[in-house]
Amino acid sequence: MAFLVNQRMLIYMGTKLIFGLLWALTASVHAQSLPTVTVQPHTVDIGFPAEALVEAVHQTTVGAQVAGRVLEIRADAGQRVRKGDLLLRIDARESDEAARAAEALYANAKVGYERTKSLVGQKFMSSAALDKAKADLDAAAANRAAAGASRSHATISAPIDGIIARRHVEPGDLATPGKPLFTLYAPDELRVTASVPQYRLKEMRTVRSARIEFPELGQWVDAGSVTLLPTADAATHVSQVRLSLPAVDAKTPGMFARVHFVTGQAAKLTVPAAAVVRRGEVAAVYVLQPDQRLSLRQLRLGEAVGIGEIEVLAGLASGEQVVTDPVRAAIQLKSGR
Repeated sequence: MAFLVNQRMLIYMGTKLIFGLLWALTASVHAQSLPTVTVQPHTVDIGFPAEALVEAVHQTTVGAQVAGRVLEIRADAGQRVRKGDLLLRIDARESDEAARAAEALYANAKVGYERTKSLVGQKFMSSAALDKAKADLDAAAANRAAAGASRSHATISAPIDGIIARRHVEPGDLATPGKPLFTLYAPDELRVTASVPQYRLKEMRTVRSARIEFPELGQWVDAGSVTLLPTADAATHVSQVRLSLPAVDAKTPGMFARVHFVTGQAAKLTVPAAAVVRRGEVAAVYVLQPDQRLSLRQLRLGEAVGIGEIEVLAGLASGEQVVTDPVRAAIQLKSGR
């Protein structure tokens, strides 16, 4: 343990020394047309973040209702379909034979009922025989209807307008009742579901707004509504929070998102997250001095606040100028211009 502590201390001191050397070597370099921002305390939203996933409000999985081989597939993942479009056909010859047998039984029961009804009218048979013939006819009719429905289930159609998210079968696969065939979702209405730990539930009761961040896309949107579900997972002790997602491009179910719940506001000194240079556990920014010279300044940072900002706890003073493009600043320093 002592070795690990000493090793981490050496890494930290070495990184700190590197920053110090960079500052000493580059303090005399003049900045040329670098984008900057003047830092000063200002009112920002404060709260806490939570990991989340994009979900479709309307999503369905189409499953097989009869057994048979998959004969033909008319749709694939990523395809947009309309309600009623043909997706797949199943070889349901057994269902066809069962339907024909049910039709024959129904015809026979109907003839028997009519014959019994005539004989009862002529008083050759009792009314009890007519009741039995009627019951046999009703049972045959129900059996015929069920067999006809099974035959219709061999043709799979889209139940909603939407996009096919996944196709679960290939031609020749055996479809069995309950086996999923396609997963569809309606892209026009999406939501974000975040997982909030139990110790945050007290804060969640005061949340009235939230912002949704898509880190990979570099986009932020305001949530339309925030709904805390009244149950918690017994294994993880987290609760689900649903947030409505406005209509935005390039969003699909399953995408990662980060929700920033807003619990209040406060005045803080911040820097853009994109301006921060990180080397291990050390963070720094390029500062443009009043004499137009650059220096690399080590900072002590707090939590992320607002939209793309990080609170500065130490290392900067109000009114100083921070370079917002650290890559260009590093190149300029390296070239010595």
